[in-house]
Amino acid sequence: MLSPAALRRPLGAAARLARGSLQVLASLATGPRQNNGIFYEIRTYDIKPSKMKEFVELVHKCLHLRTAHSELVGFWTVELGAMNKAVHVWKYDNFAHRTAVRHALANDKEWQGKFISPVLPLIEKQHNEVAYLVPWCQLGKPPKEGVHVIWWNESPDHRAAGRHRAHEDARVVAAVRDSVRFLESQQNMLLIPLACSPLK
Repeated sequence: MLSPAALRRPLGAAARLARGSLQVLASLATGPRQNNGIFYEIRTYDIKPSKMKEFVELVHKCLHLRTAHSELVGFWTVELGAMNKAVHVWKYDNFAHRTAVRHALANDKEWQGKFISPVLPLIEKQHNEVAYLVPWCQLGKPPKEGVHVIWWNESPDHRAAGRHRAHEDARVVAAVRDSVRFLESQQNMLLIPLACSPLK
């Protein structure tokens, strides 16, 4: 989590997942935010441990009902770092768009009956956040499936090898040393995309 001093700086989180512990793109912007109202809602669900398989099956079966209302960026389950969690990211044009979508979903009898009613007993806790892309970032699709952390990786082992190389680079070590004063805590999670996730 960032300190209060760091929070006063311009933030441009692309996807601060799970309470700022995992990022899909950049976290701090040195310039202004984007000039439009587009934002990303990051929803994190804690699933009852014995119900994860049932939850994933229900998502696969009913997600088309939800994507009829707004754009899904990605849907993942957590493999390492925080077990029994699902993280999904939705794109909205602005807050009025999100309000209209939430209203439409509340009135969508098929969505409510086929997904919401059966999924609620499977979820222990929900958390959501809003994130904006920094002006120089674009949320794109990588050339092949991989791991999304701060950047896309071909595999968890590829990510680990890159981190080891970075820790041996004096420039990276110096940058971390200079910026660590703004960091209060850090957490990593390995997210595995569901088959229905646009980002893989």
